[in-house]
Amino acid sequence: MSNAARVRGVFLNALSRPVLVRPSDAEATLDLGEDLSAAVPADLALPVVVRAGEEVFEITAPMRGEREISGRVALVTGGAQGFGAEIAKGLVEQGCFVFIADLNGEGAAAKCAELGAEVTHPITVNVADEESVAAMAAEVERVTGGLDLVVSNAGIVRAGSVLEQDAASFKLSTDINYVAFFLVTKHLGALLARQSDTAPQWLTDIIQINSKSGLVGSNKNGAYAGSKFGGIGLVQSFALELVEHGIKVNAVCPGNFYDGPLWSDPDRGLFVQYLNSGKVPGARTVADVKAFYEAKVPMRRGTTGIDVLRAIYYIVEQAYETGQAVPVTGGQVMLSS
Repeated sequence: MSNAARVRGVFLNALSRPVLVRPSDAEATLDLGEDLSAAVPADLALPVVVRAGEEVFEITAPMRGEREISGRVALVTGGAQGFGAEIAKGLVEQGCFVFIADLNGEGAAAKCAELGAEVTHPITVNVADEESVAAMAAEVERVTGGLDLVVSNAGIVRAGSVLEQDAASFKLSTDINYVAFFLVTKHLGALLARQSDTAPQWLTDIIQINSKSGLVGSNKNGAYAGSKFGGIGLVQSFALELVEHGIKVNAVCPGNFYDGPLWSDPDRGLFVQYLNSGKVPGARTVADVKAFYEAKVPMRRGTTGIDVLRAIYYIVEQAYETGQAVPVTGGQVMLSS
């Protein structure tokens, strides 16, 4: 473990609240030397620069409340567009430092520039490739030394009939929606677990952005629904395993985000895919498909970014909840016993 993670743990224990750790070139005002378990004054004024061994860090942004979202270090996969971009924006607005991780590195960098380079950091990652995910975890540790919240949002949809879909499209859905969540949890979860060794009282979170299709089947969209059902199985299993490290694992299951590229992209969006696959009987246009899906929602609208963000805030602030799949569907899908 790097000194960054250890120093972070020292301050967590000393202040009984999380703080944001950033590399600093400034001279240290508090020297811990090599004894990283040294006592830190509980009334220490922030920001402050500290030295630990040969490394120097600036400690900033104390939390205002025990489980409050602000002041946390977060990472969002698939954060350059769609729900991921909305989530990243909302977290920044709540006072978080956010890693925006995406296969589209240029898009991630652009989103960071838009939201503020001082409170974001872009990472280019292929979440379906283990080496790439491991490199992402190493970069997080290098830049901030620690992490509080992982939002595993990257996903893909390849709609099609089971009688016609090719195996390559089916496997792609599984790799991005299911295997990638395993890889993200494996490597970033390991970082969170190491942090827990130095700050066992502080809970961290892994949240998978799942789907209502992880709660109910989806006609002519079995690859997607199957991968999302499997994701909830992983959420429950990882929650049981990682609780001993102070890591809560939950899922948010949104309804349809009609305004994002997943649905509205004119070439590959779901409106186009569903129209072309004949999933909506009698539909002749994209507008017909959208009207069909809006009519399924009791609240008569699609899910928005703020709807998902509020679920994320709840999960983080709720210390006594893990292994859950929280529906955010406007009443379209309701939990049943």
